Amino acid sequence: MRISYRPLWVILAEREMTKKELREKSGISTASLAKLGKGENLTTDVLLKICETLNCNINEIVETVSNENEEKKEKAEEEKQNINRH
Repeated sequence: MRISYRPLWVILAEREMTKKELREKSGISTASLAKLGKGENLTTDVLLKICETLNCNINEIVETVSNENEEKKEKAEEEKQNINRH
């Protein structure tokens, strides 16, 4: 099992907010944003800053997934979102 930030990307897409805007409004570092993009672990402090900015709970921006199948699903979703933004 691992943590996925797919729900966060969905929220950003729904609100038409870019990752850069999220970083600026929440005050998180570019390193933390990069970790989010790679699906790496973050401190709860960073997650709480994001939640405060988006006015949501942690369970609305992260989910636990099985490693193999979800990586494929997550990449497909990110590609779809990138296509929809352009």
